[in-house]
Amino acid sequence: MNKITFEVSRLSAADVEAVQSLARTVWQATYPALIPQAQIDAMLAERYAAPGIQKQLESPRDAWWIARQDGSVAAFAHAQAAPPDCKLDKLYVDPARQRSGIGAALLLAVSAWAQTQQATRLWLQVNRGNARAIRAYEKYGFRIVEARVFDIGRGFVMDDYILEKAL
Repeated sequence: MNKITFEVSRLSAADVEAVQSLARTVWQATYPALIPQAQIDAMLAERYAAPGIQKQLESPRDAWWIARQDGSVAAFAHAQAAPPDCKLDKLYVDPARQRSGIGAALLLAVSAWAQTQQATRLWLQVNRGNARAIRAYEKYGFRIVEARVFDIGRGFVMDDYILEKAL
C-alpha cells in the first residue's frame, strides 16, 4: 500500500491564488446540489478575495494553513480565534485527495494553534445537507449543537449545523 505524503504549513501570500483555485474546485464538486450556483459564485467571490485573505494573514487572530502534495496545494484551512472559542472557518480538501489524512492533519494544526490562542472550544458551521462533511467532523470528535439559518444577504441563506468540540 502506498503511503500518502503531504506537508502542512502556514499559508503565504504567494499561495493565495492556489487557494482560490482549489476553493472553486471543491465548491463546484460539493455545493451545486445544496445551494444555487449564484450563491456559490457570490460566496467564492466574497470569502476568497485576495485583499480579504491578505488582511487575515496579517491578523494575529486569524491563521491559514495549506497542505501540499506532489508540489501542489491539496487542501487548506482557516481559523479565527476569539477566546475561549476558535472558529474553524474553512477546511477544504481536493475531492480527489479526500480520505487520505490531509483533513485530519489540518485539524490537528488548527487545534494546536487554537490552544496557543487560549481557546478551549473549536466550532464550525457546515451545510445541513453536506452529510459527508458532517460524518467526517463527527469522526474527529465534533458534535452538532445547533441548527441555524443565516441570512447572508442578496436573497441567500446558509442552512447550517453548528458543530463543536472541546480542546
